[in-house]
Amino acid sequence: MPLKIVVAPASFKGSLTPVAAAEAVTRGLKRVLPSAEVAAVPVADGGEGTVEVLRLALGGRTRAALVTGPLGSETVSAAWAVLDGGRTAVIEMAAASGLPLVPPQRRDPMVTTTAGTGELIREALEAGCPHILVGLGGSATVDGGLGAMRALGAALLDAEGRPVPPGGRGLLELARVDVSGLDRRLARVKITALCDVDNPLLGPDGAARVFGPQKGADESAVDLLERGLENLVRVVRRDLRLGWDPGSLPGGGAAGGLGAALAAFLGAELVSGIDFVMKAVGLAERIAWSDLVVTGEGQLDGQSRRGKACAGVAREARRTGRPVVVLTGSVRGEDEAVAALGLDAVLPVVPGPMSLVQAMDRAAVHVEAAAARLARLLVVGSRLGRGGGPGSGPF
Repeated sequence: MPLKIVVAPASFKGSLTPVAAAEAVTRGLKRVLPSAEVAAVPVADGGEGTVEVLRLALGGRTRAALVTGPLGSETVSAAWAVLDGGRTAVIEMAAASGLPLVPPQRRDPMVTTTAGTGELIREALEAGCPHILVGLGGSATVDGGLGAMRALGAALLDAEGRPVPPGGRGLLELARVDVSGLDRRLARVKITALCDVDNPLLGPDGAARVFGPQKGADESAVDLLERGLENLVRVVRRDLRLGWDPGSLPGGGAAGGLGAALAAFLGAELVSGIDFVMKAVGLAERIAWSDLVVTGEGQLDGQSRRGKACAGVAREARRTGRPVVVLTGSVRGEDEAVAALGLDAVLPVVPGPMSLVQAMDRAAVHVEAAAARLARLLVVGSRLGRGGGPGSGPF
């Protein structure tokens, strides 16, 4: 019987889309195991690659829009898609406000803005889509979603009635929110936010303290961002007359607080991005068919268990009793990752010491080679299972 393998990677951020990663893994496996049946089912969790994965799974048309980039001073071309015959739009904030769009030396969440993501939502409104999916993940921002809300018509004012500055800096100066100018079409659409993490907006697991350093914030900036987000919650609860706390909402800390803003300002529903995508691509049925699941993403760390793609794929594999292997660019605490995610094995894709730039430039080559190494290990395991004698070939 040929070995049946499901290949379900997410993106390797900034280097490989989920589709490109799935193609590289498939090539590596088939190089060593040509008789294996390999089903490529790329996935995403709301971050990079979400638009591509859902468009391929559900059918639709890709569009592009010129929107404000995360630094606010430049424009970027951001892809989004119309699905279901025009009934659903899917955008991803990574395409408009994503971390890879900012050079490392200019990363500063006190400055970066989600304005372009709000402009993408406006594009979806122009297209007349009654349901808008917003992928939250991979952001360069911790502005609490203020940039996006301003792009949609909200007035965000300081104590003197002037517009607050963009980026995390504006959070500290915010004194009043006026939503009377919000685009009226928003009242007629359903917005679903696909969150890549379940972190809240505030606290030790919140947007500033967990994600701020990844986006360029030093210790003092993290403290300022936390204070600013606390101020945002106070002002929004008062001016929008909310009967619930945006600071503790699961997923509210996704995309630097854009999750909380979408819920508070626009009444969006926040859901697990990987759960939504796995259902859309029919991953459960493919895993039930398989003997082995191979997933992957750029990095495994303490946040992986909080809603990232590999955690979702591993959970589904465990549910059906299938072994699951992760190929990853880097891992922090391999034993902890295996235990927390229920993985059977973690294989690094980088073959030796090299810079991050070198690793990313040849990501497809590295991922393919890692998949081939995995396939050779499967051959060894098969031979051991059959006694390992001469002629005991794979599977």
